[in-house]
Amino acid sequence: MSVAPLERSSRTLQRTTLPRRAMPARPSLIPRRFVVIWSKRLLPVCAVLLLTTIAIWPELSRQLNAKRFGLRGLSGEFEAGKLLHVRYHGVDGPRPYTITADQALQVGPERVNLVEPKGDMTSENGSWTYVESRKGVYIQHSALLDLSDHVVIFRDSGITLRTQSASMDLKAGAAAGDEPTHAEGPFGTLDAQGFALVDKGAVIQFQGKSRLVLNGGHQ
Repeated sequence: MSVAPLERSSRTLQRTTLPRRAMPARPSLIPRRFVVIWSKRLLPVCAVLLLTTIAIWPELSRQLNAKRFGLRGLSGEFEAGKLLHVRYHGVDGPRPYTITADQALQVGPERVNLVEPKGDMTSENGSWTYVESRKGVYIQHSALLDLSDHVVIFRDSGITLRTQSASMDLKAGAAAGDEPTHAEGPFGTLDAQGFALVDKGAVIQFQGKSRLVLNGGHQ
């Protein structure tokens, strides 16, 4: 049995040495340690900030959108740039009033378009007026509410007016319309070509040719 090949292999292995991997110098390890340490500290902080932002984002979004509308006392739910389930309390002047709507969209610095608006106002003498329609426009600075499409005005005296358009001065407690108006109340029914609430809303005037049907009579 020949052993020469084994001896040559052994010598070859002895002469063959694996290259040693140079260890990085100590100064080069410092930046890595610095990054690892600060990553461990910053990651929890970032996670807390992210969770906090997620938690308060709905409120921040509501406040930012409310500023876009620029109305004090405004409340509702914002969706796709529109305000839903709107409620606005007028606090200017001696006559408080409230406006609600299914939807509001601000189209100018002072103009807000309303869908299914409803409003009520109280005069200085304590009388109450309620209005509603399918469409409306609210002018913020002057507190004017323009109503259109199936307008209904109800007075606490029991009088109900129905017309197709009307303009209301919410601060003054006045309203007027120049389209055919149908009125119902304790007196009977009345059809006219227009109407106006005057004397701070205490008196209703009917305009144009009118037809009055009294309870128990005809005129």
